[in-house]
Amino acid sequence: MAMSFLYAATIIVSTLLFLYVVHRHRINSCRTPLSIDWPILGMLPQVLCNLSQLHDFVTDVLREKGGTGEFMGPWFTNLNYMVTSDPINVHHIFSKNFDNYVKGPEFQEMFYPFGDGFINVDSEKWKYQRTLLHSLFREKSFEARTEKITQKLVQNSLLPILDHACLDGKVLDLQQVFSRLMFEEACLMVLGYDPDNLSTEFSLAKVETAFDEVQESLFCRHYVPRSVWKFQEWLQIGEEKKLTKACKLFDQFLFSCIARKRQELIISKCNESSDDGLLSAIMMSGENGRKLLYEDKFLRDITFNLFAAGRDTLISSLIWFFWLIATHPLVEAKILEEIEENFGATDREKRNILGIKDVKKLVYLHAALCEGLRLFPPVPIERKQPLKHDTLPSGHHVNPNTTILLFIYAMGRFEEVWGKDCSEFKPERWISNKGEIVH
Repeated sequence: MAMSFLYAATIIVSTLLFLYVVHRHRINSCRTPLSIDWPILGMLPQVLCNLSQLHDFVTDVLREKGGTGEFMGPWFTNLNYMVTSDPINVHHIFSKNFDNYVKGPEFQEMFYPFGDGFINVDSEKWKYQRTLLHSLFREKSFEARTEKITQKLVQNSLLPILDHACLDGKVLDLQQVFSRLMFEEACLMVLGYDPDNLSTEFSLAKVETAFDEVQESLFCRHYVPRSVWKFQEWLQIGEEKKLTKACKLFDQFLFSCIARKRQELIISKCNESSDDGLLSAIMMSGENGRKLLYEDKFLRDITFNLFAAGRDTLISSLIWFFWLIATHPLVEAKILEEIEENFGATDREKRNILGIKDVKKLVYLHAALCEGLRLFPPVPIERKQPLKHDTLPSGHHVNPNTTILLFIYAMGRFEEVWGKDCSEFKPERWISNKGEIVH
């Protein structure tokens, strides 16, 4: 019996060692592993142990590895990545050799709810939408509408909520407050649709929840092997079932807004210049006789992407900014002092309705926002894939099968870039000797 057990154990150990050798052989000889590469399981165990503090864990490891390394997932999975936060590599990918690096088909499959919107596409489709949106963003009417909507929401929604909580001594979840505020702003800015007037079919809570569920389900796809979530998608179970249901509800909401807006513009015969959200502006962006020719699918994709790009990044930035201010009372005092110096300590009404020209005077506030974005970037990780073989400035080789994760979060925490005080919240680093913002 003992001999049989020993024989079986020997076979198992030998098999595991063989698999480990094969696993090691498939790795590039010049690789820099991010952590211990376990047989079969790869580097996944350490990631799972540090999941609650993943960004800081990866930052510490990258700091030890010189800014670039490889993450190898479990055998038989495709969770293998080149991870870099080296500024030279990031500049090479985003700027110097930009045309060689795309999101790739795997990214587009993973983020299918974004459709053919600018977040999800490459090459000519991306360039076309970028050019279209830039032309609209540069218009004075867009800036004026942004100012008007922001002031309205702050005055009529945000300040009353904060004042009420303050008077009653209540504790607020700022993430929920800013989430609701930014969803309302997205509805007004993108769709030209006042969420207060949502039909009973599309209540604000239901639509907002559906959009949040889409985001949460897509996040799960990052740490679940593709074969697993594809199987769940096929069976319509788990997160994939939730994703399908949430997408359906949010798409119904978007398509109903598009149909309504198209009808409104047809009735007005497209003669009036639009100051009614980006959706109207996009519909009317064609030459005379070619307006309203965009298909509903194109309009749905671009508005969905504008929601994600505008709403979620602002929520993240605001939450971290207020947390940093709350934990750094000296910075808070300097911001308030600057506001009072520019607009008067007693002129509360003026301070509540600051416009775009007014906030340009607030240099220290601007610096504090920049510092918040440095420490907590709203998009902490970017994903790219090379079209052709390339060698990064760090010496690492990549090919069309390499998925590259650009760890933006770690870039704000490197001493060689920001100095020994890189972990401190210090707005002063963004202000020049002349008292101007450092770009």
